[in-house]
This record gives sequence, C-alpha cells and structure tokens, in this order.
Amino acid sequence: MRISLPRIGLGGAPLGNMFHPLSEATADATLQAAWDAGFRYYDVSPHYGAGLAEQRFGRLLSGKPRDEFVLSTKVGRLLQPASAPENAKPFVDELPNKRVPDYSADGARRSIEDSLERLGVDRLDVVFIHDVSEDQWGPQWRDYFQQAMSGAAKALTEMREQGLIRGWGLGVNLVEPCRMALEQADPDVFLLAGRYSLLDHREALETLFPRCLERGVGIVVGGPFNSGVLAGGDHFEYDRIPDEIRDRKARLDQVAQRFGVDLRAAAIHFCLAHPAVLSTIPGTANPARPAQYMGYYQARVPAEFWQALKHEGLLGEDVPVPA
Repeated sequence: MRISLPRIGLGGAPLGNMFHPLSEATADATLQAAWDAGFRYYDVSPHYGAGLAEQRFGRLLSGKPRDEFVLSTKVGRLLQPASAPENAKPFVDELPNKRVPDYSADGARRSIEDSLERLGVDRLDVVFIHDVSEDQWGPQWRDYFQQAMSGAAKALTEMREQGLIRGWGLGVNLVEPCRMALEQADPDVFLLAGRYSLLDHREALETLFPRCLERGVGIVVGGPFNSGVLAGGDHFEYDRIPDEIRDRKARLDQVAQRFGVDLRAAAIHFCLAHPAVLSTIPGTANPARPAQYMGYYQARVPAEFWQALKHEGLLGEDVPVPA
C-alpha cells in the first residue's frame, strides 16, 4: 500500500449531532476519552453538523502535537453562513451554515482552508472527496463525479505531489464511484462506509477490493456496525432496520453467543481481515465507547467462530477472516 494508517480510528459523524443533539461537554468528554484510549486517527467532514464536528475535533486536536495523530477530512461541500441551520438528515441542531455542492479544484482548496481553520491545525494527512454518489445526489451524481475527477481530484493529486497531504480518495457509501475513480484518477485510499461489514460485503469483495490490491490503494472501512445495528443500535444505513437485516443480525447473535464472542468485536475484526483494508473507524458520541472500541480491537475472536459463520451460510467461503 502507498499509504499507512492506524488500524483503528474514530469516525466523526456522531459528533456532528447525528440523530440527536449532543452537549459540548459530552462531545469534549468523548474526544478526550478517545485520545486517552489510544486513538490516533480521526476522520471528520464539514458535512457533519455543518461544521460542528470539525469545531469539536479542533478543540481537542489543536492542543495536541501534530505529529502524534493522523487526521482526515473531506471536500465537496462548501459552508456559507445562513440565517438558520439546515439540519440536513441525519443531523440535528447544526451550526447555521448552508451547504453548497462544489467539487471543483478551487472549491476543494477553499474547503481545505476552511477545515483547517475550524480544526485549528496546520495540515491534513488525507482528504476524501465526499459523497460523490447516487445515494446523495440522485441522477445528477455523475455530473458531480465528473466535476470531481476534473477538479478536486486533480487539485488533491497536486497537493499530494507537493507534500501538502499524504494522500486522497473518495469518501462514499457506495462501491461504484470507487471503481470509476480507479479508472479515471490516481487515488491512494477510499473511505467506504457500510459496504464492508458482516451484513453487507459481497459487492466490495468481488468488484472493488481486488482492483485496489492491484493498484496499491487502501480502504478505510467506515460504519463497521452499519449505523449501529451490529452494536445493538436502532439504525441500519442511517435509517430503520429492515426485517431481513434484523433476522440476519439475530442469526449472527446466536453464533456469537455460542462461542462467547462479542459481536461488536467480531464486526471490527472482520473489517480488518481483508488485506486491502488499512483501518476501520467506528464513531460514537458516548464517552464510554472509545475504551470499549479499543477493547474490541484488542480482543481475540476464536477461529471456530468464523468457521461457524461460514458453515451456517452467514459468510461465503471466499470471504477473508482473521487468522
């Protein structure tokens, strides 16, 4: 791989008031708990709370030695002051900013400058082009994608060559844009959210990861718990849990209980088992969670558990699992 990252990081979406409001004290406590637990990779975006998450991360990270952590954020939406918050789903009680889609080269540079100011740091390690996919923009997503490839992607490639960033890629919830980016540009890493998990992995496994290995492009797995369902939460893909997913989760729970495995630990270890995956970044707005996540990462999941999942058809025989 052309780029290296800590194997586990903290995803920033929940700290942008995802699903419910969060006090500043709780946000600060959550981020401090992540640092204390040993997290040294942090991923955020202007989209999360319309700048709110970046401000919150900045309160922690601006006071830490810059060489001691890895930081990624995203471009594709510029923020402009507004008279009232947009509260774009799934975020609530956002900052009063309006999002303006902009995947141009100049837009990417300006977005980075704005992010650095909100974060209170002097540089970024990785920059992802955010949400240039059908689930976000509908039929016009291909227009945004082409703007990104001719604009933001070229600007970020230049920044990488100048040593201003270590690498760039896409931050998306779908596999197809990543495949297209491999054909049209020279990315270093993709942040793929929710598409490589115990519940949903087939498309990425078959159509994207082999190409990434050939090109030396790494994967950061976002949403290893699929918006919470694999951790016992109430959401799947930022929405209600479909019956078929609920049933599959119940079957996974049964196998986990049989082997005394915490399914949250299994979810993290599953993501990291594929050789294309550099890191996984569960998110939280609960100060108790970072230490728990680090515990899941450090836990051992017995080989018999993975064999049982394959035997019961919950994983295909070709799916990489931890040794």
